[in-house]
Amino acid sequence: MFPEAPIDAHRLRQRAAIVHAVRDALHADGFLEVHPPIVVDGPALEETLEPVRADGRFLHTSPEFALKRVLAAGLPRIYSIVPCFRDEEHGRHHAREFTLLELYFSNAGYLDLLPVVEGLVAAAARAVHAPVPTFSRRTVAELFGGAVPEDDETFFFRWVDSIEPTLTEPTFVLDYPARHAALAEVRGDISERLEVYLGGLELGNGFSELRDPAELRARFLRSAAHRTALGRAPHPVDEGVIDASGRMPRATGIAIGVDRLVMALTGETDIARVQIPR
Repeated sequence: MFPEAPIDAHRLRQRAAIVHAVRDALHADGFLEVHPPIVVDGPALEETLEPVRADGRFLHTSPEFALKRVLAAGLPRIYSIVPCFRDEEHGRHHAREFTLLELYFSNAGYLDLLPVVEGLVAAAARAVHAPVPTFSRRTVAELFGGAVPEDDETFFFRWVDSIEPTLTEPTFVLDYPARHAALAEVRGDISERLEVYLGGLELGNGFSELRDPAELRARFLRSAAHRTALGRAPHPVDEGVIDASGRMPRATGIAIGVDRLVMALTGETDIARVQIPR
């Protein structure tokens, strides 16, 4: 028997208030809550994500693929707040099981996410009597002083070592290099992608959603090749999301870490303190 970890009842009350406020704000803005499957055949596109296996299938790393199929089916404003699972993630800011808010809406691009996210964060802050954050906007090129490294090793070293630690104020980071597009549309040499920082934490990742099935398949195959080269099993290609990408309307979406949102608004520094211990 393992000793039982203490439960922080105050933090759990704050978490409940934040989630309730976010749901109320989304419903007031016309979003419909949908409930995706947790066990899936295709867990992710991104080569760095390690899924948790479940009897020959996977626990989803996010509800993204399922929600895009719903978007393609004709529901224009949707969201989920669900548990997600990523292996090999642990630490004060990471957990193997965590909660994501993921939302999508049609006839919009990534810049249309900014007021939506600001509104949700404001509602969450008011729910726990925290100051409402005022966000700034910075591009990746600005953060690198105008010269974005062309090789990923240098890019990520400088990002982690000297740039991300400076993102202590509420910030939207915009326009990542095209090679870091994940499932975002690409415009010239940049991807229509943003990340949200709050309380020094990376809170969310959003895109103008890719709607080109051939390009999406090519990205899956590139990710598989990179994982194979690293000696890791490639992620299976999710045919459902590839098909949906060709039928979706123009749309944008974002995934926001609920645990980290609670941390940022309450001053908590350990993700375990905003979850129910195992």
